[in-house]
Amino acid sequence: MPLFRPPDEPSPLPDFCSLPVLFTLLVTGALTATVVWLAAGNHHDLSGYSVGILFVAWLALLIDVALCLLRPYLQRLPGHWSYLAAWALLMPIVGIASWVAHGFDAALHMGLLAGSRMVFVRDNVLIAALLGAALLRYFYVAAQWRLRLAAVSRAQVEALQARIRPHFLFNSMNTVAALIPLDPVAAERTVEDLAELFRAALGADKQGDGTLGEELALLDRYLAIEQLRLGERLRVERDVEALPATFPLPRLLLQPLVENAVHHGVQPLREGGTVALRGACTGDHLVIEITNPLPSTPARAGNGHGLDNVRRRVAFRYGPRAQLRAGARGDRYVVTLTLPLTEARP
Repeated sequence: MPLFRPPDEPSPLPDFCSLPVLFTLLVTGALTATVVWLAAGNHHDLSGYSVGILFVAWLALLIDVALCLLRPYLQRLPGHWSYLAAWALLMPIVGIASWVAHGFDAALHMGLLAGSRMVFVRDNVLIAALLGAALLRYFYVAAQWRLRLAAVSRAQVEALQARIRPHFLFNSMNTVAALIPLDPVAAERTVEDLAELFRAALGADKQGDGTLGEELALLDRYLAIEQLRLGERLRVERDVEALPATFPLPRLLLQPLVENAVHHGVQPLREGGTVALRGACTGDHLVIEITNPLPSTPARAGNGHGLDNVRRRVAFRYGPRAQLRAGARGDRYVVTLTLPLTEARP
């Protein structure tokens, strides 16, 4: 077994430098001090309780700073050794801090800490060992859950990026073949649009987010191909000039929604219809609305797959403040995507 973890392998250790971890340590320490103060046989002295809370807060801050500074070294350890090393560091930190605190109490003759120094240090070390094991176990389970969620999300993204309807490819190639003798320039442009679509769909340069401007440009290419195929039956209305083009957006997030609007809203109608794409920034949210005609006949089975996939990607990327709502509104089918303008989760 290698002594150190490879540098490119993600470590499950929590970020001890983050505020949520520090807050967890402070709350756990305060609850422990409160339980001890409320225990049977305690005199319930408020001054002693206040000093205990201050001591626990100082101890939690000391532990957090120490683990924050040592985390780059701990996370290089293989397997569970990083957690075991973090847990082992708790005991000497708590022991030394308790020894110093008891010494100050004795030197200043405050009389806040009853009993001998060794008993005080021993009890605090035992409590730290138990609570530390429980907290590190919690951090480990939370880290594994996040890793699994990230893996599932990546798998869904890859599945969505690799998914382009076969009939769209066949129809597009037939359109190109028909255009070659009639309009070679349009045929060449269509081939270029197809190349960009498949480069995005098959996962080229898929690490990290794209931008809203790139996604809108991809939509233009997709709609240009469908416009050649459907002709005047497909009409497009756009009102997205107010949207920030640099807003970070997962690749191929809007294209499946517009594709659903074309295939399930416009294509089944003999007279065709209008796909409307509108966007605005309201407060601290970005809102994008995609609407299409609502055919009288029910949609084919499986119509919700794209929506469900996009909904999961949005929930993972932006958290609970993001929403994807879809449903009929009069004679139109409306999909509304709401994303927070504030910094999203990486």
